[in-house]
Amino acid sequence: MDAPTTTSADNGSSGGSSGDWGWFTPPSKKSSETQRDQQQSPDDQGGPGDRGAADGQEGQGRERIPSRPVNPIRPVGTAAERERVPEPRQEPQSRQAPQQSQQAQPSQEAWTPQEPLPPRKTPQGQESPLYREPRPSWEPEPVHESVHSTGVGSGPTPAAAPAAEPAPRPFFTPPEHQVERQAERRSEPQADREAAVRRPVAQEPTLGAVEAAASAAPSASPDALLIRQTMAEIEPVADKVTSYFYALLFVRYPDLRALFPASMDTQRDRLFKALLTAAKHVDDADILTEYLTHLGRGHRKYGTLPDHYPAVGECLLSALSRYATSSWSQETEDAWVRAYTAISQIMIDAAAENEAVAPAWWQAEVVSHELRTPDIAVVTVRPDQPYPFLAGQYTSLETPWWPRVWRHYSFASAPRSDGLLSFHVKAVPAGWVSNAMVHRARPGDVIRLGAPGGSMTVDHTTRTGMLCVGGGTGIAPIKALIEDVAQHGVRRPVDVFYGARSDHDLYDIDTMLRLEQEHPWLQVRPVVANGPTGRGGASTVTGQLPDAVRKYGPFPEYDAYLSGPPGMIRRGVDALVGVGIPSGRIRHDSIEELVSTGD
Repeated sequence: MDAPTTTSADNGSSGGSSGDWGWFTPPSKKSSETQRDQQQSPDDQGGPGDRGAADGQEGQGRERIPSRPVNPIRPVGTAAERERVPEPRQEPQSRQAPQQSQQAQPSQEAWTPQEPLPPRKTPQGQESPLYREPRPSWEPEPVHESVHSTGVGSGPTPAAAPAAEPAPRPFFTPPEHQVERQAERRSEPQADREAAVRRPVAQEPTLGAVEAAASAAPSASPDALLIRQTMAEIEPVADKVTSYFYALLFVRYPDLRALFPASMDTQRDRLFKALLTAAKHVDDADILTEYLTHLGRGHRKYGTLPDHYPAVGECLLSALSRYATSSWSQETEDAWVRAYTAISQIMIDAAAENEAVAPAWWQAEVVSHELRTPDIAVVTVRPDQPYPFLAGQYTSLETPWWPRVWRHYSFASAPRSDGLLSFHVKAVPAGWVSNAMVHRARPGDVIRLGAPGGSMTVDHTTRTGMLCVGGGTGIAPIKALIEDVAQHGVRRPVDVFYGARSDHDLYDIDTMLRLEQEHPWLQVRPVVANGPTGRGGASTVTGQLPDAVRKYGPFPEYDAYLSGPPGMIRRGVDALVGVGIPSGRIRHDSIEELVSTGD
């Protein structure tokens, strides 16, 4: 289920629902020490017992990973049946309520359970896939989250298909070391459970768009072509599709509403982006499996369970078929069922593996809050148990003032011996999390942290020079990278361009200049767009960051690291390519993630 910025606020805790916010209470020293002793590996990320409980289980739930039942997806009726407006379901006279708008409850008969599929085990002697030094991802950075498609089960046959007909080939075969192949089973067709609402009128897509999607990849599999045709058709009305999907999901399964934030605007965008990602890489098993594995682990902190996936799949297919009227057919529906089945199984397996070694989230107490400018704060926290991460990575963060709202922030330092974590947070207009962290958080407050993510890390096997470009609070991960290089003791040239709108916005320039004095291999160049440049010293450059990079180029033998607002990232990539750095050696946070980080 695509819920990257959402999670249950009181999931796995004794407090919260009663107003006392028990899970935000700082853990006692004894409890914290007990949890640290029980942590199996500080280099892994995952969770303890049932429903992601982060503490208080005294090691329970870590003995083994329980089997995860795999349920088949049950599409809602046939394509022909969905063309007509469904009639309201007639209840028995004795059970009819005075009001006809009663909410639909989840049906326990809509899914035929299959035999449990045990989570995958890591072969003896093989490196655990749960936490390892990330490699450059298929995109500049995987979408943390933040681009969160899900599901479970095996596709059913149409009503007219023989029961003994062999199952179609899945839309892709996951790597054997990532996912065990699942034998697909057929379930009996069932009555349509379409909501009794009037069908909205969708904009008619152009046939050119649909045909272009079908011919875009001549070597694509039949399932990939059908899925891309659907995405091309619904793209002009994506907001209507996602709005209908969530409305249908919450009407049929109202219990799932608690997993999502009050405002669903960002969430609707994330769902469509996740579908686009799956459609784009539908035939690339390695890329899609890596993306979905990360997504499955990250969904643990939202309270996502295996039983939620069939409900999401049912409503997703309903929404797609309602709006993709030109391209939708029984073959298209079968292709989506197979795709969703494979996608959800990868995510469920990844979550089950992760659950054995690390919590669904970490609780972290604020120990320091330094207001550098009226809208920028440096916040230092102490997690309740060891938190494994690499310099240059980021995490998702939830505050007690806005439950179920998660935002991503980069670590502002390399891993420290005392275990403390630092973040640079800028309050933005209408930013729920950022304003809370800057203006409300104080020492003693407790926040939640998700698992680390990102591949903007240093390759310590080479002495290649590093060109680091950071704008605004984007200097935080750049600072962490510098500390990481210094700790490893390998002398390599590091050039840093630190950009800000004005001299006043160079809030961390003193720290950067101190690092420059300590390390002869480091060169720091402040770049100020407007106003005086005295604060940054004689090396300060006036102008825009991309122009400053071009001025001091070329850098053909360098690896590049880019961090800052989305607009700066887009312009910065062009500038870095212009100074001789291949795009494959440019690392930066995902632009889609940066948009959500604005809160």
